[in-house]
Amino acid sequence: MKQGLSLRVSQHLALTPQLQQSIRLLQLSTLELSQEVEQMLDENPFLERTAEEAPREEFGLEAADAPVRDEDRQAEGEADFVPGSAAPAEVAVAATSDVEATAPADGEPDWEGDGTVDLAPDDSEWGGDAPARANNLGDDERTDATELARSQESLQSFLHRQALSLRLDENDCAALRFLIESLNDDGYLEDSLPALASGLAGDDNDQFDELVHHFQVALGLLQSLEPAGVGARSLGECLTIQLRALASAKESEEEAQVRKTAIAICKQPMELLARRDFKRLATLARSNEDEVRTALQLIAKLEPKPGRRFVDVERNIVVPDVIVTRIGHGTHARFRVMLNPEVMPRLRVHDIYAGALKQHKGEGSQALSQRLQEARWFIKNIQQRFDTILRVSNAIVERQKSYFVHGELAMRPLVLREIADELGLHESTISRVTTAKYMATPYGTVELKYFFGSALGTETGGNASSTAVRALIKQFVSAEDVKKPLSDSQVSEMLKEQGIECARRTVAKYREALRIAPANLRKAL
Repeated sequence: MKQGLSLRVSQHLALTPQLQQSIRLLQLSTLELSQEVEQMLDENPFLERTAEEAPREEFGLEAADAPVRDEDRQAEGEADFVPGSAAPAEVAVAATSDVEATAPADGEPDWEGDGTVDLAPDDSEWGGDAPARANNLGDDERTDATELARSQESLQSFLHRQALSLRLDENDCAALRFLIESLNDDGYLEDSLPALASGLAGDDNDQFDELVHHFQVALGLLQSLEPAGVGARSLGECLTIQLRALASAKESEEEAQVRKTAIAICKQPMELLARRDFKRLATLARSNEDEVRTALQLIAKLEPKPGRRFVDVERNIVVPDVIVTRIGHGTHARFRVMLNPEVMPRLRVHDIYAGALKQHKGEGSQALSQRLQEARWFIKNIQQRFDTILRVSNAIVERQKSYFVHGELAMRPLVLREIADELGLHESTISRVTTAKYMATPYGTVELKYFFGSALGTETGGNASSTAVRALIKQFVSAEDVKKPLSDSQVSEMLKEQGIECARRTVAKYREALRIAPANLRKAL
């Protein structure tokens, strides 16, 4: 084979550290971004968080890169400046900006730093905020959900407080405390007593037997506490405990028989109860079908998760990244889209450290210059992240204006490509932006992906959004006769009457996505 030399020209995209960080920050959720910021603050001495809470003017990246005038710097609260502290922060708050994370030019600096230690215009604080309403309530009814969560008593605390009234010896008291701390959020004891004992006793058989005995005594005490059903090891045991707690001296003979039948049903496989297999349950419970139906009505009133009301509500709070407020009424209504100031980190480059680096150039300054450059890029990439979220949110609100006026029934079909083409971004960028990012709307807080849905054909030749179809199915089911619930075929026919072509299988898929039970399970007992 003859060897030779040849030249070939090609282009390729280089993922620089700045671009990789920009892409990674874009796909992080609010919680993950907060963790990333905390980690960067710990690792980079040139990055600091400002404690200022004053309202600030909003402007975009172009304004952030503009130099700050001396008169503006002087007007920024000289009275609050303390000698030796950082200078008043310059502000660069994200607003709508035509920015996309693209590969830098060849001459653009990378993480190695460009050797510049002077303060740059964009080294200032980013993430200033303006006052925003905490929720959708009126001024007289404002409530901080986080404060409510902190003031709410946990299940373990509630049980420990009840345990104080029990007169127990030291060993039984310790066993009861251990079982209380072993409960899950629903109030169930997931591990068996021998498993809990073996984890404490190890290979000591005598201690193991003693622990199992104390745990058995403690379990009986635990299951006697409120809420009824706590400490159960299965759903059947939980329901049985609650049924036994319903016994009273004023209970009639008929009510006692129904409760006895309900207890017998709860001892059977839960699959039979879920399927409402009346005949099989009547045989196993040694009763008749009418009595089984009455017993099932009693069981339906019980709480399958005793610890539900004690679950920390703070974990269920969804903090929106974007807030949409309505301005005006009727056909002339407009919608203002703004970033939630509570999720925007307030960061800036530590100007004292940057100034010290400028004055003391020498051995090791190259490594410090690299850290300074890294801090600058981190601030700019965070700003770029929020600018992109705001641009995408504005485009979504513009396309789905009917939803914000009339609700989810007016949702129109929308795919990622439409927003990508409109903003000049890639579909993958839109996907990253809309994942784990939430928008507070007049109809509740929803994920940005909620506004995207496939299209279903209509008789008029148009398209209907799958989100609107799901909302219509939910509406049909909520208005149905509980004695004669609608089947999937009937719902499909009702949608056809509305001019929407939706097959029975598609209805079943949407119904399952909405967590709506089949017709046979929705039928009233």
